[in-house]
Amino acid sequence: MKFKISIITVNYNNLEGLKKTIKSIITQTWQAFELIVIDGGSTDGSLAFIEENHASIDYWVSEIDKGVYHAMNKGIAKANGEYLLFLNSGDHFYNETVLEDNHTQLNGKDIIYFNLNVIEGNTSFIKLYPNILSFSYFVEDTLPHPATFIKREAFSKTNLYNEDFRILSDWKFFIDAICQFNLSYMKIEETLSTFYIGGMSSNPENRSLKYQERQQVLTTSYPAYLQDMDDVLKLKKIVATFRKSRIIKLLVKLRFLNRF
Repeated sequence: MKFKISIITVNYNNLEGLKKTIKSIITQTWQAFELIVIDGGSTDGSLAFIEENHASIDYWVSEIDKGVYHAMNKGIAKANGEYLLFLNSGDHFYNETVLEDNHTQLNGKDIIYFNLNVIEGNTSFIKLYPNILSFSYFVEDTLPHPATFIKREAFSKTNLYNEDFRILSDWKFFIDAICQFNLSYMKIEETLSTFYIGGMSSNPENRSLKYQERQQVLTTSYPAYLQDMDDVLKLKKIVATFRKSRIIKLLVKLRFLNRF
């Protein structure tokens, strides 16, 4: 059966998060999608929960894998939808009608992204994303996986997720897709999903690894871009120094004139 959307949920020993995610999926008012659950051989009761809800799941597997990106690639291999959405355990849709309200906007572009509701502790905010994407944007940020639909055929134009990376393979996919493979994209000014800060990529203990993976991608694949950015920064410093010098000279002149 051909689906418009394949929702792929990756889980490993996160039963409560999985419950929250699956509930938000199966309670959507628009249901013309397939649900794929890739579990990494959980031992916390996740498997029993998946089996209890098998009627709402089009495909599922629970087996040891090599990590989250290996699991995501396994989900891609099983997906039949025109567009794929990775809504991993713990993340959930913003409300029960977001698919009904927005599924007709999934039309043509390789990557279609929305805004993201971000929750940290007792606070939340809507993270807004730009309409125009650039290399300099991806150096500082990325697109929200729980709020981004990717055309299934886009993965044949680019690459699958790099399974050697532990944290930033999704960021690598997006920067490569936009800046190297020139995939088409579109921003939708709606909020699609909710993301909770506290996962692997947002853990302060992983900052060093994030930096290493980021630098590996930038220095290997984008050295010319980095040189351009370095040149721009140098130019900005020169201009700033020049302006500061002119201001100092002007102040000195004014002080001299004020003496008379």
